Amino acid sequence: MKKITLHLVENPATSEPETLDPTQRPETTERAVSARRRNLTRNIYSVRPDVDTPTLLAHASETLASLSVMTADFANQLEGSQRDVALALQRLAMVAELLVNRARENLDPIGSAIAAKPPICH
Repeated sequence: MKKITLHLVENPATSEPETLDPTQRPETTERAVSARRRNLTRNIYSVRPDVDTPTLLAHASETLASLSVMTADFANQLEGSQRDVALALQRLAMVAELLVNRARENLDPIGSAIAAKPPICH
């Protein structure tokens, strides 16, 4: 690990030494770090532009359903106010799933009804 050392710099205006704060980054470094963060968040995830809306909504619905189940399971391991927060997150995921499912139905009312029915096994 590299050791950070502080150097005293003479301030020509006061002729007194100034100490450098190692927690403060120079402005150019800050700009470079911010630019790198912006590029990373833009390029981490992407969705192919040729994917149709019903497919996107189907995947969003499945993802939200998974999130709802995971947060409900997680809430069961908690107590008190932490459990309440986890259950609130689960409810938000469930509401978002309902909204996505309604959007799917609005796009294709007949196809969504057929897809929603469970298969019949004899």
